[in-house]
Amino acid sequence: MIKAHPLHRPNKLKLGVFSTNADGGLAITDVPERWTASWQDNLTAAQIADRAGLEFLLPIARWRGFGGRNKVREWSFETFTWAAALAVATEQIGLFMTVHVPLVHPLYAAKALATVDHVSQGRAGLNIVCGWNPKEFGMFGTPLVEKGYDQAAEWIEILEKLYASPEPLDYEGTYYRLKEAVSRPASVQTPRPVTMNAAFGGPGRDFAAARCDYLFTTFSEMSDAGKHVADIRERADKVGRDVGVYTVAHAVCRPTMEEAQAYYNRYAVDLADHDAVDAHMAGKKEFSQSHDPHAYDRYRQRFAGGAGTYPLIGTPETIAADMAAIAGHGYQGIALSFVNYTQELPYFCDHVLPLLRQTGLRG
Repeated sequence: MIKAHPLHRPNKLKLGVFSTNADGGLAITDVPERWTASWQDNLTAAQIADRAGLEFLLPIARWRGFGGRNKVREWSFETFTWAAALAVATEQIGLFMTVHVPLVHPLYAAKALATVDHVSQGRAGLNIVCGWNPKEFGMFGTPLVEKGYDQAAEWIEILEKLYASPEPLDYEGTYYRLKEAVSRPASVQTPRPVTMNAAFGGPGRDFAAARCDYLFTTFSEMSDAGKHVADIRERADKVGRDVGVYTVAHAVCRPTMEEAQAYYNRYAVDLADHDAVDAHMAGKKEFSQSHDPHAYDRYRQRFAGGAGTYPLIGTPETIAADMAAIAGHGYQGIALSFVNYTQELPYFCDHVLPLLRQTGLRG
């Protein structure tokens, strides 16, 4: 029997695990226990999250790394294959695939996505991104698209029509031309699997408001967190839609605040892979609209610690309180990264999740 997708289940604050498929996760560090993203460790982390009742696994799409001593994120698993393999090794957690629109044809994506949705019995999800790194696109001989979200709108329209059409599809657009295209089976979920877009800039948010179920976005200060929720809701209201808003964070959870802060300083300051941090920040600042402009100057430690995402550093009690505050600003979910997922997820699940249950955010 097909159940509701995990993101549609009752918990008020959904939680997921972010970027286990890539070397380092989101951390850019030299610590010996840094995440190597072996397949066995991916499998173990996924099963820990699944047993704990977390709602989703979200991978990044990365084709080359950012250099430095460790060539960070050069090693990463392709997300359709990764999700399909984890689908048979888990029971209840949602499995997202992250796709660079200009690099993956929508006809192929429709077939691959439906395959994972069938394997997982309706737990598949799609993270639609347009990409920002010209070196990655250069590997494919493909230039960055000036109006990437215009292409993404055609891309998702084709995918939806392929699932819905009982007859072969002809499509004539600006970016795609299809003749008698078919894709069977359609997805288990209708009209398509759950979709999200990770965006901070206006074009990406407009795309998410018009075409996706969820937007993942960043914020720099807790005091400003609510304004991003209000912004996407206003954009969605204009097109008559309701779009959920999620955020991303990197976590260090320890029995004492002193232990947590000491470890954060060790891995994200003292032993940061500084050349790779510089390369990552420079590329993001020039080509991406993923953060507030001042974040690059003020929050270098956050880029080493978790790709510029919000830090949840502290005890189970302080982290649970921060997560409750994020939910209070209107966020419906948080994607989490750790330095080493298999070592740190069990402590987080055992000590933070019960506190969130006490607040009523999780059942």
